[in-house]
This record gives sequence, structure tokens and C-alpha cells, in this order.
Amino acid sequence: MRKVAVFGNAGGGKSTLSQKLAEITGFPLYNLDKIQYPTGDTPIPPEDFRQIHEQILCADQWVIDGFGSIETLWPRLDQADTLVYVDLPLPVHFGLVTKRLVTGFFHPPEGWPENSPLLKSSMQSYQVLWLCHKRLTPKYRAYVEQAQRSRKVYWVRSLRQVTQLLKQIEKN
Repeated sequence: MRKVAVFGNAGGGKSTLSQKLAEITGFPLYNLDKIQYPTGDTPIPPEDFRQIHEQILCADQWVIDGFGSIETLWPRLDQADTLVYVDLPLPVHFGLVTKRLVTGFFHPPEGWPENSPLLKSSMQSYQVLWLCHKRLTPKYRAYVEQAQRSRKVYWVRSLRQVTQLLKQIEKN
């Protein structure tokens, strides 16, 4: 394990999981939302993001959290030697987005860019949830089915499995 890509639908706890993975492994953590939206609401130019993304992929070790763009997603997954796919039931994702929204009024959400507009970003997450579930989730599932043959894949389907995954990696 040297290059870890954490991916899945919105609100699944990927940022928190990625942070803990980086702490356990000592690998640098790259949160794509923070890179893509350094001021919280305005993205950097797509060309700049792609260039930064390419530089990260060339590093020897990393934990990468987030979506980025469809153009960067598949190359990142291909470069990773370890995939962590957070594939919780859709109602759990909705519940976690709601929890993040409510608690976000008191503490900024983990892994979010500074000054992110909480309400606007949460509403976008609600919209993305269903679209991702319909369009990307089947592709993600097919991808990890194939990838399991050649790489380490952690296919997380419950919150309990997140805890088990972290314990397993910490043990190793």
C-alpha cells in the first residue's frame, strides 16, 4: 500500500476516513475539494487542477480523497495500488449529508475547504447523491469488481466496515 484512492458517493465519510488513513500510514493526504476550491466557493481553472492532480499522481505515496473531475477520476483510480470504495446504502448517504449540514453550523465539516458555503454545498450534495447513485455507482462497482483481481480493494458497504477497515490497516 503506497497510493490509496478513497472514492464513492457524497456524504459517505470519505474525508474523515482519508484523514485517519493518512494518520495511520504516514502518507500525505490530498483532499481534492480543498485543492479544487481553495477559497471555498470558487474553483481554480480546470487546467491548473489537472496539472496539480498529475503532480500528485507522480508522488511515491499518497492518500487522495474526493472526486475532482471525471477526467481525473479514472486515471487516479488506475494509478492507485489500493482502492477504498465507500458504497453505503443511499439512505445512509442522505443521512450523513444531513448530519454534516446540521453539525456544520457548529463545526466546519472535516475535509471541506475553508469558507465553504455550508448550505449551498449541502444542497449540491443532495443533488449529487441521486445522480451519482444512478450514473457513477454502477461504473464504480464494475471497476472495483475488476480491480479486485490485481490490486487491494476495500469495498466498504457499512459504517461498521469503516471501523473494521481502519483497525485492520492499523494492525498491518
